[in-house]
Order: sequence, then C-alpha cells, then structure tokens
Amino acid sequence: MAFCASATAQDWDCDDAGNLPQQGMNWCAYQDWQRADRALNADWPLVVDAMKEMDGFAAESFPEQANGHDSLLEAQRAWITYRDGQCTAEGARFAGGSLRPLIENSCKAALTRKRTEELLLMLEEG
Repeated sequence: MAFCASATAQDWDCDDAGNLPQQGMNWCAYQDWQRADRALNADWPLVVDAMKEMDGFAAESFPEQANGHDSLLEAQRAWITYRDGQCTAEGARFAGGSLRPLIENSCKAALTRKRTEELLLMLEEG
C-alpha cells in the first residue's frame, strides 16, 4: 500500500495521535511501523551472525544439522508474507475507508515488534 505524506505532517504530534484528524492518525501509524521496522532491521544482523556461529559449532559434530541460517532466512521470508497478508486482511473490513491505513500500519507495527522480540529471544536461548 502506498503512502503519501501531507505537507502538514510535520505539524502532527504523534504523542497525541488521538486528537489528530484521521489523516494525521494514519501518518503517525505509518511512522510507528517504520520505527518498528528500523528496529527489526537493526537487530537482524545480530541474529544472522549468531545463527551462522551456531551453524559453525554444529558443523563440527552434526554437519547435517548446520542449517539454522538457511532456516532463519526461510522463516523470515515467510513471516514477511504472513505479516503483510494478515494486516491486509485486518484492514479489509475498512476497504475504501480512511481508517484502513491506520489499521494496517498499526498491525504491521505490532507484528514487527513481536517478531523483533522473537528474534532477540533466539539470541538469549542460543
């Protein structure tokens, strides 16, 4: 879904998004999703590196099980497809309405934060 920022977007206070017009709430939800996505992308290399390291250790004794990195990439690709589909589905009941971007972007932000937590948990358990 494309997003077009308004010239007045710089005036919107996302800390008080409930008092904004719908377009402002939509913009704030998009910004929130972008922050969540940047956080996930910042943590992603840490998880990838840890998985590669674990694969290296596994390869010494269990070479057939040294596939964590490949599995992680496969899972992440599937997760992106899931996130986008799930959030589009959540927004579908608001098709044609101005609320749809808020619902979809809020969904993407929430699922992205949850995925970041899942990935970071892998570091703790590894």
